Amino acid sequence: MLQTFDERNKDIKVYVKNQIVSRADAKVSVFDSVVQGGDAVWEGLRLYPQGIYLLDRHLSRLQDSAHAMAFTDIPSNQDIIKALKDTLIANQMNDGVHIRLTLTRGEKITSGMDPRLNQSGTCLIILPEYKAPVYDNDHGITVVTSSIRRNSPIFLDSKIHHNNLINNILAKIQSNVAGADAALMLDKDGFAAELNGTNIFMVKGDALLTPFADACLHGITRGMVMQLAIEEGVFATEKNLSLTELYTADQVFCSGTMGELTPITMIDGRKIVNKSGTDIFEKLNKAFNLSVPNYCVPIFN
Repeated sequence: MLQTFDERNKDIKVYVKNQIVSRADAKVSVFDSVVQGGDAVWEGLRLYPQGIYLLDRHLSRLQDSAHAMAFTDIPSNQDIIKALKDTLIANQMNDGVHIRLTLTRGEKITSGMDPRLNQSGTCLIILPEYKAPVYDNDHGITVVTSSIRRNSPIFLDSKIHHNNLINNILAKIQSNVAGADAALMLDKDGFAAELNGTNIFMVKGDALLTPFADACLHGITRGMVMQLAIEEGVFATEKNLSLTELYTADQVFCSGTMGELTPITMIDGRKIVNKSGTDIFEKLNKAFNLSVPNYCVPIFN
């Protein structure tokens, strides 16, 4: 499922370091750590008329990721919110916007992996684009299992929301070749971890199940889905999920800021058949949509 270019994004303005510049002038140094080694952390945010959804949780994860990576000169949440506000005002944006928020370790004095070479402070990048959810929420998506395994904490802890996304990209390439919309990545033991860009859930009868947040990212939307399930009286738990369990689930769906909640209709050629007639996905999707006004953080007042 290939995203298309939105003409409204042709002349967007982007925040880089401490400046708001045109799209054409939005650049970082070739000595920046994100160029040299993918040494950066990031968040995906979505702007609705009421504000940015779950902004406080996203910023908390960004701060945790930057701290775990031993970044110095990390901007405060207040400074980041001001930069977000200024950038959105400069673009006159107030709805239907996805924001890629990136914090790099900054520019090095010379090429190399040693963070002590970074002596100019971090670099904050705010890239807002008009972008609807990327998946077809009405018809759902198809998935194939990738041979590329998702990182576990013994290799690279997925609880750091880092910019080293090569394994996810390799998995996405496999799904493209297979003609599927996304790739399902397994953990080192062969259990489901997540899709190449979103978390995964399955429904069996009256239970909502999702993989442990060990190899997968502890997604912000994932956490909200679990919260909403509890509020809606749905039994929800984390569990090791095998491919067989996913193939035979009543419902399977993915969650993420880029796609919100999206049903998965087929995995490895196996159609997902709702044998029990459960409506848990529909209930949670409705609850998610209703939650947006209540969990948006206003930034324009």
